[in-house]
Amino acid sequence: MIMPVILVRIDDRLIHGQIVEGWLKPIKANHILIVSEEVAKDKMQQILLGMAVPAGVKLTAVGVEDAAAKLKAGLFEKDNTLLLVSGPQYVLELVKRGIDFKSVNVGGMHYSPGKKQISRTLSVNDEEITALMDLHKAGIELEGRILPGDDRTDVYEILRKELNLP
Repeated sequence: MIMPVILVRIDDRLIHGQIVEGWLKPIKANHILIVSEEVAKDKMQQILLGMAVPAGVKLTAVGVEDAAAKLKAGLFEKDNTLLLVSGPQYVLELVKRGIDFKSVNVGGMHYSPGKKQISRTLSVNDEEITALMDLHKAGIELEGRILPGDDRTDVYEILRKELNLP
């Protein structure tokens, strides 16, 4: 099964300058796939996000079930796809539906009430901690970088150290 997802990124801001200017060209992405139930149901948000996407780059916003079906069917096999999610639970749900990822880029999970800040760009709540740990247990690399040229950090090790996890 061909799934030309060239980068899976967790970024709670979804599309913004770092994505458009920092990631699209270096990874040669011509398609952004947002997997989010909320965005899939909100046409206005899709329009606003689409305004930030450069000409020549396709934008698709779908829920988890639809994304899994489309990826399995190879509907994006001719594209170089950047898969964007706002939280790790979306990646975990795709994995549970048979989508295989080797690595996930944890880009930005910003602080909000109820979250624990464990690094400058990584704040997590209990659900996100569980999802990240489950992804790690599934053998998926969790690498932290804001931009492609940044040094990779091991997000699992940060979680383990900062939260005193096994």
